[in-house]
Amino acid sequence: MSHAVFLHAAGDARVAPFNLREGVAGETLLDVAAVGLCGSDLHYYKDGGIGSAMIAAPFVPGHEFSGWLTEDLPALGLARGMLVAVDPNQACGHCEHCRSGHPNLCPEVVFIGAPPHHGAMTERIWVPTSQIVPVPQHFSPSDAVMLEPLGVAIHAVDLAKPRLLERVALLGCGPIGLLILQVLRAVGAGEILACDPQPHRRALALKLGASKAGEGAADIAAWTKGEGLPLVIEATNAPEGFRDAVRAARIGGRIVLVGIPDGDSYVLPASEARRRGLTVKFSRRMGHVYPRAIELVATGKVDVEAVISHRFPLEEAPEAFRRHAANEAGLVKSLIYPGRRG
Repeated sequence: MSHAVFLHAAGDARVAPFNLREGVAGETLLDVAAVGLCGSDLHYYKDGGIGSAMIAAPFVPGHEFSGWLTEDLPALGLARGMLVAVDPNQACGHCEHCRSGHPNLCPEVVFIGAPPHHGAMTERIWVPTSQIVPVPQHFSPSDAVMLEPLGVAIHAVDLAKPRLLERVALLGCGPIGLLILQVLRAVGAGEILACDPQPHRRALALKLGASKAGEGAADIAAWTKGEGLPLVIEATNAPEGFRDAVRAARIGGRIVLVGIPDGDSYVLPASEARRRGLTVKFSRRMGHVYPRAIELVATGKVDVEAVISHRFPLEEAPEAFRRHAANEAGLVKSLIYPGRRG
């Protein structure tokens, strides 16, 4: 009998026996190697859902994961026992959004680890074979797990379109923010001014290439003498994140909102945004970015291991959720290991 982490409701995570369903045509069974505890998983834990995606029955979270193949896949050149990543976003492929290159916005998407679809915080999982992503075999399970959040960061930077040597404000130095920081450096952005209320995250941002690190938008104002910056990327979980991004932006500037606010609502005085004439984009998940994510990790341009602060066995996953929800000092990114560690 397998075991899994179930989210029953807000604040209620439990490890319990899990009856693995039968596979269907076009699916492959994986032994789960590692799973990331994502910010969206935390929103399910803290708020009981995200927007209309609410917990109606106990479900297994986990959409950032890697696994070992339990069978050969000759069509992909893969053999049993090889490590792979998985794209959790199974879009329909035929709606206007999919056809226009936006599978991340597909209204008919089946997303692994979002209710009601069980995710990978368990020992074994059936996944669509088409969603399996081969990875270099020197990759560790954690390298492969981190390709999904790195893909979110790549997509956000794609939307931001930073100009060569352009100064950027980065609000939020959690896992996604720290990956965005590294991608910004890889694409040639200029000075990156990072903000986060937690000292250990600010220190890590400086280590990974931020030019300065402060607590919030007031620091951006001080550093820029009140002018703000032409590009702001927000990657917080704070309802005030949108407001702070506006305050960090210069007149005519651009904002990309990546974070999901607690309570699913923003705090925003409208006049501040209007009077700056800002361009605002909202980022959701990712497009077809895995090849670039793999290249960035394989070439060392992005250090995903630097973002991982904690690792937990499956039976301690509820404690990991509790500690992250409490925003304990020292936490950045946690991985869950359902079985043997790689």
